[in-house]
Amino acid sequence: MIDETDRRIVNTLQDGFPLASRPFAIKARELGIDENDLISRVARLRASGVVTRFGPFLNAENFGGGFCLCAMSVPQDKWATAVDLVNAQPEVAHNYRREHRLNMWFVLAVEDRDEIAGVARRIETATGLAVLLFPKEREYFLDMRVSA
Repeated sequence: MIDETDRRIVNTLQDGFPLASRPFAIKARELGIDENDLISRVARLRASGVVTRFGPFLNAENFGGGFCLCAMSVPQDKWATAVDLVNAQPEVAHNYRREHRLNMWFVLAVEDRDEIAGVARRIETATGLAVLLFPKEREYFLDMRVSA
């Protein structure tokens, strides 16, 4: 259960975090609370699962890295093994199950965009299943906020 202060924290921290030596102190002042209270509340929100991620979203492509959406058609009897093999790859950012022929979708995030094909082939070798690559053709920016 979160209280009104937690709600204000979640809503406020979605609108940027200062690049400063003590960013929590700056945000705590905005919220009218103590810096240590803010730090411990964020830690509690993370530990409880209310907040699943706290950190920056960096565009890896601006650093030479890359992302690629991938899909696989995984037979039900190979599902659990395929999930374990795919998720064991450090480049797999997240993985989703869908209810159609292409039932496993995941995102590869690599330091060098030229690594995408090699990682996909490594997954194919490990699973014995084809990996389809859906590289980004166009980028859309959604400024998504979730009110607590």
